[in-house]
Amino acid sequence: MNNDNKPRIPDAQTRAREVANMRQAVRRMDALILDLDELIARLEADIRNSPLTAYRLGRSKQLIKDQKQSKE
Repeated sequence: MNNDNKPRIPDAQTRAREVANMRQAVRRMDALILDLDELIARLEADIRNSPLTAYRLGRSKQLIKDQKQSKE
């Protein structure tokens, strides 16, 4: 059995550096996620305020109203 294949625990300095790198990566990902959330919110607002959305909403309301009237 060869001892070279066994995983070894890195020294404290290496662990500290890797932890710092991971924390920095998490901070960058958090910032990017926040940017994406803001973009999604802006896109949703644009969709809500779109004339096409208003038209489709009005059309669907009219279809529902027509269906209710045809059942009566």
